[in-house]
Amino acid sequence: MKQREKLGILGKRILNASRTELTLSMRFLAAPLNTLDYVMDLATTTVGTDASFIRFNPNYLFRLYVEEPAHLNRTYLHMLLHCLFAHMFSVSRFPDTALWNLSCDIAVESLIDGMDNDAIRRVTSDFREQVYDTLKKEVRVLTAEKIYDYLMNTGMNIGGHEFLSDDHAFWERLNPSEDKNDSDDKQPSLPDIPLPPARLRLLKEQWARDAQRVRSELDLLSKEASKETGSLAWTLAALTDTRTDFRQYLRTLAVVREEARPDPDSFHYGMYRYGLSLYGNMPLIEELEVREAKKIDTLVIAIDTSASCAREQVQTFLNETVALLKRQETFFHRVDVRIIECDDRVQHEIAFTDVADITRYADAFTLKGGFGTDFRPVFRHIADLRAHGELKNLRGLLYFTDGYGVFPTEAAPYDTAFVFDTQSDYSDRDVPPWAMKLYI
Repeated sequence: MKQREKLGILGKRILNASRTELTLSMRFLAAPLNTLDYVMDLATTTVGTDASFIRFNPNYLFRLYVEEPAHLNRTYLHMLLHCLFAHMFSVSRFPDTALWNLSCDIAVESLIDGMDNDAIRRVTSDFREQVYDTLKKEVRVLTAEKIYDYLMNTGMNIGGHEFLSDDHAFWERLNPSEDKNDSDDKQPSLPDIPLPPARLRLLKEQWARDAQRVRSELDLLSKEASKETGSLAWTLAALTDTRTDFRQYLRTLAVVREEARPDPDSFHYGMYRYGLSLYGNMPLIEELEVREAKKIDTLVIAIDTSASCAREQVQTFLNETVALLKRQETFFHRVDVRIIECDDRVQHEIAFTDVADITRYADAFTLKGGFGTDFRPVFRHIADLRAHGELKNLRGLLYFTDGYGVFPTEAAPYDTAFVFDTQSDYSDRDVPPWAMKLYI
């Protein structure tokens, strides 16, 4: 057996040992840990991944395995998280590649440093702690995209060496090329060959499924076990929860009713012109002055104003909601919209009959409340209103919250959707099965 082959086999054994240790200590990562294969690649002096293979320099692996086995496990997990977060697929979206690479490394390392697990344990340096504290105050959710935007806008200088664990040069292989065909995919040992578009799409979809699967596995863990996973569930939620179109949800709340608007569909030009030609100034048919429309006339919007919800989060939700309500095709001219501000009790209620008034409310919004969170008082309040003859046509409730509170156990007699801001700390795991989850 040639020396090169021996080195390749030994390197794969080392990576297999690291994978086994990570699988035993983090069973929720079992599926994605078995996704990556290994190949020796002397184009790197360290180790890296192209989302298909872990490409390694054997000398680097030997030294790491002997001197710092926990560091080897961290490096393996570091590369795996890059794949789960699709970092290598997003390089082309960011003009400063070096800054994007640094942002990805900070995002992944901050998550690993937050995990309480013996297989990857390491004392976090004061420099790292300082960087994390600074970013969390400004960014809150430490995703690579948010970190990149902050560093780009502020010009904050962070040395990349502190967070460097793997070689990102292999990410270039994931840039699609029109000059390549599927036959290129038969040469996985050549990192400089871009993947064909079809293969690249399948690779993205595979890692997206793995990320969703890990998130599902994390949802099943007990709260005690969450210390070992750190903020992984939260970060995956921010990345896998897609932005929901409110219009799609609002359409399900629409009712059919006549409104005083001309109905052009009822107008017949042939009969109109025939009447004018026959009688001079008397058309035989004109358009109807009323028409049937399917729109929303009654809606309740509840806003969680507890201490855990920041004003910026609420303002984002209000801006999104008002933009939708202002669309003429969504609501009738006269509406019954109630906005309820609440924490562990109903703090304030405002009734609107004109969408324009809601816009003025959003512009002048001030946060009231600031205590704990209990969602049940809002549902009791709505029940009282309906018992007194109000909100007769209520079809739905939009409840903006961070999800940390006591949910009702009984299903409401109207559609309910809890709305979460994916760019802030939130938890949707306790939302009852009869309610919808929307994300902005």
